[in-house]
Amino acid sequence: MSFWEDKKVIVTGGAGFLGSYVIDNLKNEGCKYIFIPRSRDYDLTKEANIIRLYKDFTCNIVIHLAAAVGGIGANLKNPGKFYYDNLVMGTMLMEYARQFKVDKFVAIGTICSYPKFTPVPFKEEDLWNGYPDEITGPYGLAKKALLIQSKTYRDQYGFNSIVLFPTNLYGPKDNFDLETSHVIAALIRKFVDGAKESKDQVVIWGTGKATREFLYVEDAAEGIILATEQYNKSEAVNLGTGVETPIKDIAEIIAKFTGFKGKIIWDISKPDGQPRRRLDTTRAELEFGFKAKTEFVEGLKRTIEWYKENLLEYGKDDSRE
Repeated sequence: MSFWEDKKVIVTGGAGFLGSYVIDNLKNEGCKYIFIPRSRDYDLTKEANIIRLYKDFTCNIVIHLAAAVGGIGANLKNPGKFYYDNLVMGTMLMEYARQFKVDKFVAIGTICSYPKFTPVPFKEEDLWNGYPDEITGPYGLAKKALLIQSKTYRDQYGFNSIVLFPTNLYGPKDNFDLETSHVIAALIRKFVDGAKESKDQVVIWGTGKATREFLYVEDAAEGIILATEQYNKSEAVNLGTGVETPIKDIAEIIAKFTGFKGKIIWDISKPDGQPRRRLDTTRAELEFGFKAKTEFVEGLKRTIEWYKENLLEYGKDDSRE
C-alpha cells in the first residue's frame, strides 16, 4: 500500500494554480479521498465554516494552500486584507485540525516572510533576523506566524504540522490577470499581448535590477508531496532552485520568446520590492530528497506556449478576472 492509498486529505486552495498540480500528484500517488473546499461554500476566514469543514470531511491530512495573494500592486492595495485573511485562515485551520485530531497539517508559507535584506542565499534560520520588505510584509508576517503556531502546538500538544516556504512560482495555468498576477505571468501577458498587437513598447514596474528565484509549479507540487510523506518537524523548509535572475534579464528572455519587437520601458517611479531573492535549498534535499528538476528557460517556454494556446480565455474574455 502506498503512503496515500488510505489517506483522507483536505486541500484548501485545491482548485487554484498550485493546488491543481498538488491534486494531480495526489491522484497519481493513489490517493482516493480528496476534498477541495471551494470559497463559495467555505469562507475560511470564518470560524463556523472551518468547524463545518472538519465535520463535513473527516481527514488524516490537511494541505493548506489557500491564500489571499498577489503581486506588488495587489499588496500595495490590500495590505490589511492580505494580513488578516492569511492570518486567520492559517491560525484557525491549524487550531481546529488539532481539535479534530487530524494526523498532520501541512502549511505553505511564502518567501515574502524573509527580512528585506536577508543575506543571500536565504537560510531558514534567517527568517527572524529582521522585518520583511514593507510592501509584502503584512502578507509575509501573517504566513510566518504559522511557524510559531507549528512549534508551540508541537511542544504543548504533540500536534504534527510543518511549514514550507516556496520561492516565486510560475507555470501553465498561472493567474494572468494584470491586477493580481505575479511577475512571470504579468510579463508573459504583457509581451504576448504586445507582440500580438504590434505595440512599440511595454512598460514594466521598477528598475529591473531586483533579482528573483523562480520554481516551476510542477516541481513545487512534488516538493509538497514529498514533505507531506517524509518531513515531521516544525523547523521551516525552503523549496526552490537556488538560482536567482535579474528581472531585467527575465523580461528580455520573455520578449525574445514571445516575438515582441518593441522597446522595454522601466518605470522607475514604481517599487522593485525586495532587492534580492535566492534560497538555500539544502534542508529540503537532506530532509526529504527534494531537488527542483525544471530548468528555468524550459519552464518559461512551456508557460508562454500555454498562455498562447489559451488566449481566448485569458486574453480576450476577461470574465474570468
